[in-house]
Amino acid sequence: MKTSVGALAGLFLIVAVTSAVDVNNMQQLNAAKKGNDKRIVIRNLQVPAGVQLNLENLKPGTVVQFAGRVTFGYKEWRGPLVKISGKNIRVEGLKGNLLDAEGARWWDGKGGAGGKVKPDFLELYRLDNSAVTGLNIKNAPHKMVLVNFCEHLQISNMNLDNAAGKGKAFNTDGFCVGVNKDIKIRNVKVHNQDDCLCVLATDQILFENAVCTGGNGISIGSMGGGYTVKGLTVRKVQIIDSFNGLRIKTKKNQKALVQDVTWDDVILKGIQQRGIIIHGNYPNWRPQDEPDNKIPIRNLVINNVRGTVLKGGSNVWIWLGNGVASNWRVSNVKVTGGGLKLPCKGIPKGVNMVCG
Repeated sequence: MKTSVGALAGLFLIVAVTSAVDVNNMQQLNAAKKGNDKRIVIRNLQVPAGVQLNLENLKPGTVVQFAGRVTFGYKEWRGPLVKISGKNIRVEGLKGNLLDAEGARWWDGKGGAGGKVKPDFLELYRLDNSAVTGLNIKNAPHKMVLVNFCEHLQISNMNLDNAAGKGKAFNTDGFCVGVNKDIKIRNVKVHNQDDCLCVLATDQILFENAVCTGGNGISIGSMGGGYTVKGLTVRKVQIIDSFNGLRIKTKKNQKALVQDVTWDDVILKGIQQRGIIIHGNYPNWRPQDEPDNKIPIRNLVINNVRGTVLKGGSNVWIWLGNGVASNWRVSNVKVTGGGLKLPCKGIPKGVNMVCG
């Protein structure tokens, strides 16, 4: 008799864990968030114009799954189109899922600098001790994935595809990581028209096994405003047909800190402007003015970075004020092809960094 009761209890547990609610219209969403089902399946949903797919304040332990194609009505607004927050949440893309913003309706060649008001796509906001995996995101009007005020978040196996925006879409950053702690992004592909990864103020971030195509490479900054980037590791990454490769950019007459950054095992292919660029005169990207020395860049490791720059670009350009750079370790760097030889400044003594 005890065995039978145990078997029934186990069966009940399995049913309880796997019970789910489907959401295929917006009217069902609030009820699903308030209900007792721990699994919410967003299936073939059409989100009305100007309305956010709001998945904030999810109950701890909730699993959100995206199935089929999710689309969004057209309206000029800031977005984001989708926002997710909560603790101990798992967000999954099921096989064949697609979040499609049909961004061509907003693309006007001006990005965020003017023209149509363009919404950001997905914001992960205060999403703690959680995981996001398997999402396919396509044709974002503006920034693709924002990560803000999250702790202990793992992002994996995502495909951000804005390839159709070439020449029309701008400021479509792939992963834009603001103020966070302990973020891991692995096994992702980004094809876009701005930074593949941009980091502003995060403590401990890993970006690993990624392919970045068509955008502006991997960027720290622009640094200023008292922000700190500490503990960034970029490892096993390919940057292809992008404007820049690896970049740290800091503003003049501001305070910030860049510390404990590692670029390891990075391949550059067909970079247009700068293979490696570290400069203290942003927004300029030439040695046309003096950098200042107010934003330190400490404990930078550059190892096994290799690849090609187009003839009109520069392989490596460093432009920093006196004393900005300290405790740099550079090894096995071989970036070739660039024909534009720019002067460098501020490379620490003893560092083997071939400029130009």
